[in-house]
Amino acid sequence: MDWDKLRIFHAVAGAGSLTHAGDTLHLSQSAVSRQIRSLEESLNTILFHRHARGLILTEQGELLFDATISMSKRIDAASARIKDSEEEIYGELRVTTTIGFGSLWLAPRLPKLYDDYPQLKIDLMLEERVLDLPMREADVAIRMKEPSQADLIRKRLMTVRMRLYASPRYLSQNGNPQTLEDMKKHRLICQNPKSAQVGAGLELVQKLIKYNLPSMLTVNNYFGVLQAVIHDLGIGVLPDYVTQDFDGVQRVLKDVESVEVPVYLAYPEELRHSKKIETFRDFVQDEIIEHRKKIKLGQDKANLRAS
Repeated sequence: MDWDKLRIFHAVAGAGSLTHAGDTLHLSQSAVSRQIRSLEESLNTILFHRHARGLILTEQGELLFDATISMSKRIDAASARIKDSEEEIYGELRVTTTIGFGSLWLAPRLPKLYDDYPQLKIDLMLEERVLDLPMREADVAIRMKEPSQADLIRKRLMTVRMRLYASPRYLSQNGNPQTLEDMKKHRLICQNPKSAQVGAGLELVQKLIKYNLPSMLTVNNYFGVLQAVIHDLGIGVLPDYVTQDFDGVQRVLKDVESVEVPVYLAYPEELRHSKKIETFRDFVQDEIIEHRKKIKLGQDKANLRAS
């Protein structure tokens, strides 16, 4: 099959117009039309329905367009690997992670990475949906569970637990609960049980809701939960990594927590030799080591005060 004709077909299918595709490819409309007609003849099928408002793919055209999309993404991946310099780290790196981890843990640490590599262009995509790394929806992912997709390199980074936190001011005004029954006297702030979230966090929320709490605020991400907690609205269910960076919260009911949640970094096998991903991976691992050291230091200080 003629690769050049496929390239032109891909542009036309994406644009839905011979004229717009021609502008992109720097070809005349008639030249684009000839190439599409030649491709249809070679395949003995019709790829487009012609309408006054533009071109619409036929069923056969949709099949071919899906194939060219996959090809385009793989070519982009190969180009990215080729362009990755052994000496310099620069260019776009698409990182996907959850809204909570990305906004509360990762984003505040990125200035350190940019200080060392100012030519990086990170596209940080925060959403609970798991993007398809092999199809190049992103280059690297940090997720709260082990990825199930094939052909991925995985690295377990850390574990997280969901716990209960409140602001000192809220606790001084409303008291510090000593048992789960005491939660009936407090307002719970948590992710909406119907929203996409870590399974362990949902299980903890469902456990708390059983106590028929009189007042609740539900939010669709942990950033919103944290903001409400900091501003003295109630007791929130939050991942334990927030405690290092936000001094305005303290843990309550220390025997109440979720099961451990593993945090994984993953990227496609085909990007194994990418210098950008290697640099990002090492940066995240170093930050986690530093994170653990600060947590241990805080625990040692707390134990010293208690003794």
